[in-house]
Formats: sequence, C-alpha cells, structure tokens
Amino acid sequence: MTANELRSKYIEFFKSKNHVEISGQSLIPENDPSVLFTMAGMHPLVPYLLGEKHPAGTRLTDYQKCIRTGDIEEVGDPSHLTCFEMLGNWSLGDYFKKESIAFSYEFLTSPKWLGLDPKKISVTVFAGDENAPRDEEAAGYWKENGMPEDKIAYLPASDNWWAAGPTGPCGPDTEIFYWVGEGLPPVGSNKGTDSGNWMEIWNNVFMQYNRVDEKTLLPLEKKNVDTGMGLERTNCILQGKKSVYLTEVFQPIIAKIEELSSYKYGSDEEKDKSVRIIADHARASVFIIGDVRGVSPDRVGAGYVLRRLIRRAVRHGMKLGIEKAFLAEIADVVIENFKCAYPELETNAEKVRKELTAEEEKFRVTLKNGEAEFQKLLPNLMKNPKKEISGKVAFRLYDTFGFPLELTQELGAENGFTVDVEGFKEAERKHQEASKSLDAGKAKGGLAEQSDTTTKYHTATHLLQQALVNVLGDQVAQKGSNINNERMRFDFTFERPMTKEEIQKVEDIVNEKIKEDLPVTMEIMSLEAAKAEGARALFTNKYGEDVKVYTIGKDPKKDWFSKEVCGGPHVQHTAQIGDFKIQKEQSSSAGVRRIRAVISGGLPLDPQ
Repeated sequence: MTANELRSKYIEFFKSKNHVEISGQSLIPENDPSVLFTMAGMHPLVPYLLGEKHPAGTRLTDYQKCIRTGDIEEVGDPSHLTCFEMLGNWSLGDYFKKESIAFSYEFLTSPKWLGLDPKKISVTVFAGDENAPRDEEAAGYWKENGMPEDKIAYLPASDNWWAAGPTGPCGPDTEIFYWVGEGLPPVGSNKGTDSGNWMEIWNNVFMQYNRVDEKTLLPLEKKNVDTGMGLERTNCILQGKKSVYLTEVFQPIIAKIEELSSYKYGSDEEKDKSVRIIADHARASVFIIGDVRGVSPDRVGAGYVLRRLIRRAVRHGMKLGIEKAFLAEIADVVIENFKCAYPELETNAEKVRKELTAEEEKFRVTLKNGEAEFQKLLPNLMKNPKKEISGKVAFRLYDTFGFPLELTQELGAENGFTVDVEGFKEAERKHQEASKSLDAGKAKGGLAEQSDTTTKYHTATHLLQQALVNVLGDQVAQKGSNINNERMRFDFTFERPMTKEEIQKVEDIVNEKIKEDLPVTMEIMSLEAAKAEGARALFTNKYGEDVKVYTIGKDPKKDWFSKEVCGGPHVQHTAQIGDFKIQKEQSSSAGVRRIRAVISGGLPLDPQ
C-alpha cells in the first residue's frame, strides 16, 4: 500500500462511519503566537475541541501536514522527520471511548482496510494517579475488541495524559503500537516492557475532564475524542520497511540526491545520514515556502527555522560533493510527488524554486565570508594555550556569518584547535529560547493565546485587509498574520513600500469603520456560496465543504465592508475594537510587505 492509498483509505473508512471530511489547514497557524508551525493534526481543531461548533458537524476526519522542529539536529537517523502528515478523526461531543477504540481496531486489522496482524498490535492506557483513576474503561473496550491483557501497558500521565494547558479540557489517551522486532512479539511484550521494538502509530485522546486548578478535575459535560495517526510511520509498517526513508514517500527524493551527488544511498552510513537530512529538510522547506501562508527565510520565528533547514541541507549537500545550487531540483521532485494531496505546492512552485535558490546562493557566499572571518580570528586564537575555540566565538561565527559549528570544528582541527561544543550549545540555546519555547512548549496542546484583546486584534485584521485593498488595489492578498495581547502583525502581497499618505489613508479607513460601530455577523454556508458572495479567503477548502463566513457591515447580503471565510474569534460590533494605529510598514520578503499595528481602548466584548 502506498502513502496515497493509505491516505485515501483512512478518509474512506471514517466517511463510512459518518464522519465528514474537512480540509487540512495551513502549516502556519493564523493568529496563534503559541506555536510557529502546525505541529499536530488537532492543532487547527482546538477551538472546536474547546466547545465552538464546527460547521461540518460533530464527526470529522482529515489529513494534515505538520512541522516539528524542536529536534532538528536529531534528523538524520532512519526515523526522525521534521515534516510529516497526520491522519485524524474527531468526535465533538458525539461518540466516546467505545466507538473510538472499535473504529481504530477495525481499520488496523480488518482485511478490507489495512489488514495488520492483531498479534503485532499493543496499546497503552493511563495508569491513574492522585488526580484521576486508572482508565479501566479504555482497557475494557480494548479487551472487548480482542486485545490480550499482556498487550495492554498501563503508563503514567507523562505518557498517557493530554491537556490543553495548565487549566481547561484534559483527559487520558490510549496509544497504539506495532511490533517492529523480528518474528512475533513474545508473551508479555508491550510498550511498557520492551519500548525499543514497538513503534507508535496512532494516539486516541479522550477529553473527559476540565482542570479547574492544580488539584481539581471536573467531568466535562461534552466529551470529545481527538485522534492522530502518523502517515509515514504507518506506511513504513505496511510495506515492511525498516525506515520511512525506504518508502516511496522519500525514494524519488533520494534518487534525485543520488543523481546530483553521484553517491549511492546505502554505501556509507555517514553519507546516508547526509542524504536523509537533505531529503527531510528539502521536503520540509518546500512545504513551508509552498504553503498558502508560506514564509520566507528570515532571522526570526518560522523564517529562522526555515533558514536553518535550508542551510543544513546545503551543508550536507556539500559533504556529498554537490558544489552547485541543487535544492530547486529536489523541490521539483517533492512538488511532483505531493501536488495531488497538496495542490498549493504546484500553485506556488515558482516561488518555492526562487526562494530556495536565493537562500542557497546567499549561504554559499556567507560560508566564504565566514571562512575569511575565521582566518582573521586565527592570530588571536593561536595565543590561547588551551588550543580551544570558545563556544561564544563559535556561535558568533554561526549567528553572524551563518558558519555551521561543524565547519568551525573542521577548520579548527586543521589548525590544532578543539571547539567548546557545550559552550556553543548553551549560547545557541539562549539565542533560540523564545522561538524554541513557542515551537515546542505547547506541542501536545497547541492552544492559542486567546483573550478579548486578541479577539479584537483578529477582527481588526479583517478591516485592515479590506482597507489595504481599497487603497492599494486587488493585488493585495493576505500572506500571514500574528497576534498577541500587545500588537498585531499583518503580511500581504505588494511589490513596493507604501507611501506615508497610503499608510495614513489605510489607518483612517480602519478607524472610520470602527467608529461606525458596524455589526459583525457569522453565517455557515458552502464554499461555493461564500465565493459567490464575494468572501475573501485562501480557498484551500475542499469542494462542497461548509465554511464560516464573517461579515462586517450593516447588511451581510448587500451593504458590507468586509466578508471573509474565517474560523474566528471575532468581536460582535466594531466599536469594541478601539483606536487603531499603524506603527510600522516594512518589507517582509520579496513581494511581501508587513504592517505592525496596535489598538487601544474599545468597548468590552459581549458575554458569550
């Protein structure tokens, strides 16, 4: 079974169980400063898991591209990935543990679906602690489906508990594992007794409590189920492969790397590691740049992570002897492989090639400059009797000149020096602390920073976008936004800096609409109806899918200022936003401008 077939079968199965297929969302979360990327299939569903009604109903399924970059340096072994796909299904106050477990087991073991050997499947459930009891309910349903007692491991909250944050919805989960050891698993073998031979493929989260405080859990009135299956890992298991890099997901990419480098994968483990790094990082970079809210290489945030991925891939290409710019050629293979599932990659193909080539060429120049800087430092370094390059110096070469640590180590070794690697890591950790905490700190929850203030900012982005179109023309399109309690950032397509007069005019229009105190209304309609009414959107949703359309204006059908397909949240009327002030307009990347703005005052939001 191929990855494309697995993706299709998963959706088909859950549709047969009365789930509605919804569109996967952007890799770049909109208005969510808690994370840099969408890191799990559930991330875009958080508002609905917290109680908001979903336009498609209470049973949902989708596939979602994800990025996790907390451990970029780990990528290179046979299993780690920064870019992966999650297959998911959800129950929003509908079915619960019994049906969820039965669905999972049927899909995995039925010959009609995946047909995996039940003897090679084991599960984990929550062991219980002082806050909540052992999850005998989940264990009981697994037994009802034929799971032997010795294949059920009871593990602590660190393994089998999900929480949206310090307070709020939470509950136990059950994780499903497949045996990757030789033959059949011995009696008594499960994730608790032999973690090395069991690979996790699916996680079913049961949100059944509301955490009021550190010691108080109350049952939720509406219980939800959130599940996620790793496509690449499951695909690997179905094909009996030892590594995800040996499946058709990566083999065409690896074949292109072999062609470019004249190196045959499988000949040398150190070089194989370089091939895997290039394959993963190139694919991740294509997905990030080619996304509907794609970002460009930058010194901060998601753009900084992208830059690290590209530069690490280039460095390992050099290790394989690739001397020319090569990532654009690999990008063509990635786009060809994934354009059916993610058509935005083909739409943005030229941008992907252009961004990758520009960053790669810039990095090659940077490497030359870094080498020259190293030579300047050498006379002073020679005075050090310890013959050690400090971590701070090594990190300065990396941060200021883009010079990778391993290059500093290589040049240092040529001159009889070692490098304080721990000191380098400490300097790097301090530099990246903010970004990394954003990216990894809420990996399991993915909960947005939502407050009355961020809700006001979010509605203000709708007014801002329409004002920009009115002043600059229809070529303006949103490329991304980021909001917290202090400010908003809005990126949009435009080829030149705005004039002072244009900036003032946009600001005046937004404030005018705020002072008019226009109502903000929401209507659920089909995507086609939304388009027909003139709603703005990135329009990545699937044909026939129902969407939420927010309209700002006196009459949502004939007298409106802004109409957008959006998930929310929004104020009820514009006077609640307050005074709007543009602080800065600047370049974000080629052809993309960035506005930073603040709001102040405003009326209180109506109680929900």
